[in-house]
Amino acid sequence: MSDNLLSIPCTTIKGEQKTLADFAGKAVLVVNTASQCGFTPQYKGLESLWQTYKDRGLVVLGFPCNQFGKQEPGDEGAISEFCELNFGVSFPLFKKIEVNGANAHPLFVQLKQRAPGVLGSKGIKWNFTKFLIGKDGQVVKRFAPTTKPQDLTSEIEALLK
Repeated sequence: MSDNLLSIPCTTIKGEQKTLADFAGKAVLVVNTASQCGFTPQYKGLESLWQTYKDRGLVVLGFPCNQFGKQEPGDEGAISEFCELNFGVSFPLFKKIEVNGANAHPLFVQLKQRAPGVLGSKGIKWNFTKFLIGKDGQVVKRFAPTTKPQDLTSEIEALLK
């Protein structure tokens, strides 16, 4: 089952094709992001996780999404510039996607199936929902938007041992 997850094509914000297999052997934190959300300051915490753990095997991947309150209205250039200028984001960002509904990106369809939310809910409720994937490609855990990036350190440390 993990092979399927690892082979789903994703397009970076710069237009390059990637899959999770490109990050094989690393723990991966996948986050749906937005630039005009109350949780947007989490970009700073996500960048901090990336800087702290990238040399130990963590990759943070941001997937901008405009499905919640239209809080990501810009195009890829505007999103990239905003993240870099305001939060110093250097972790990989991807093209704007949908995470729920008929046009949900296949990666998020798989992530929601493998790590349901509270009470088994499949849908993503808001921006900055986080999915932690182990080095083996298995989804470890789903975290709510209210879970701050710094609160993931013990889970990340355990995965990187």
